Amino acid sequence: MNRIVGLETEYGCLAPSLAGSPGAVSRVRDWIFARQRYGLIDVHQRDWDEPAGNGGFLFNGGRAYVDMGHLELCTPECLSLLDVLRYDQSGDAMICQAVEEMSIGGEVSFIRNNVDHYSGATFGCHENYLVRRSAQLTEGNVLSLLTFLTLRVLLCGAGRVGSTVAAESRGDLTRPGESNLFQISQRADYINNDLFEWVQFNRAIINTRDEPLADARRYRRLHLLHGDANVLPYSLLLKVGTTSLALDLLEIDHLPNLSLADSVQTFRSLSHSPEGPWDVLMSDGRTLAAVEVLAAYWEVAETEFRGRDAETDFLLGAWKQTIDALAGDQTAMIGKVDWITKRWLFGQFIEQEGIDWGHPWLKAQDLEYHHVNPARSLGLALAQTPPEWFLDEVQLREAFLKPPENTRAAVRSRLMKELQTVGASYYLDWEVIGAEGGNPVQLLNPFETNPPEAEEWLTRLKTPRSRPA
Repeated sequence: MNRIVGLETEYGCLAPSLAGSPGAVSRVRDWIFARQRYGLIDVHQRDWDEPAGNGGFLFNGGRAYVDMGHLELCTPECLSLLDVLRYDQSGDAMICQAVEEMSIGGEVSFIRNNVDHYSGATFGCHENYLVRRSAQLTEGNVLSLLTFLTLRVLLCGAGRVGSTVAAESRGDLTRPGESNLFQISQRADYINNDLFEWVQFNRAIINTRDEPLADARRYRRLHLLHGDANVLPYSLLLKVGTTSLALDLLEIDHLPNLSLADSVQTFRSLSHSPEGPWDVLMSDGRTLAAVEVLAAYWEVAETEFRGRDAETDFLLGAWKQTIDALAGDQTAMIGKVDWITKRWLFGQFIEQEGIDWGHPWLKAQDLEYHHVNPARSLGLALAQTPPEWFLDEVQLREAFLKPPENTRAAVRSRLMKELQTVGASYYLDWEVIGAEGGNPVQLLNPFETNPPEAEEWLTRLKTPRSRPA
């Protein structure tokens, strides 16, 4: 990839009682940081809703904390698609290890999905992409990017049973949505705007807050919250990879001149139409096939970036294969694209059991598709992951402690381990690290793995009488 990428995954937690879920979430969080097993806990309050002890940074460069009752794990800054997958899956593996070692597997289950079928609440899988300030954010470019981000649901939606009339658009907090249907997206029912700053109650396809967590003169951070939490590696990497290529096109001012008439309505309409046809109304009045519009983005990316590196070439091939399958034989994507896989699997189940899409049994199966435990996950049982994107258990366990070597996560991890040995009181964030009694070190370049200012700060940290000055 040509940019830093990171994911934030909020996990659902199933427990026999409502009281059991918060306790299980806290226990897993505490297990991660107990005796500084996999990271350093926050010793200072970060925000009004993040008191000391609510979470902390991991030695692999990522972060774990509790967000509105959900366990949330963040990957470190990643510069390759395989690292995005590695650290995302290692988060699942870390949770599985915690559940196993605490012997609570019979009581609780952790689910990487986006919908609480009982309450209708949603929780997210947020994506973060570094974008260079030099990118031309013209109206045409932003609308073209918005078009791609809307239509990519066909490439990487996770699928869901039923629908939800989101609280922010219905007034009645208890009225359920339709249950006798299957959707392409888990998040579509909850997206109310195309561009907006907040992340709750008025969720947008593009979150516009300008919080780069890096040198604001050089970088932006595109924060997306409309995407689904994927189970299949192929879907996850297709989502992240194609979005990264779309941003590459933005930065060279070569996005296709395409814009939708209404992105939010299109997003919801596509989600509620798993059988198609996927015709979309454009801002110029034309009606086009969504797959043809996606193909237009692929064609430009193919022309601009084919031959850049092996990862890009493989991704371009996967993108084209998926577009062709959407236009033809969708079964070719079973085990690769989540929503297609889930719909096919549940269709088999419905036929075998003689039930319909509104049966409560299917909502239980929906959760099992997303279970973090590979032995229980219906999705991972069907995964058809190309060898280029396959990671074994040993590689995932190594990622519990080892950060990516080619991003800022490497220096953060090293400084954290030094703080661990020195025993000083500390403050940690993505772009800054501080210790008691001195000035913090700023880590403003997410591509920098060994900045000289970090070495100077570390030297002062190890000097008792000037720690650090």
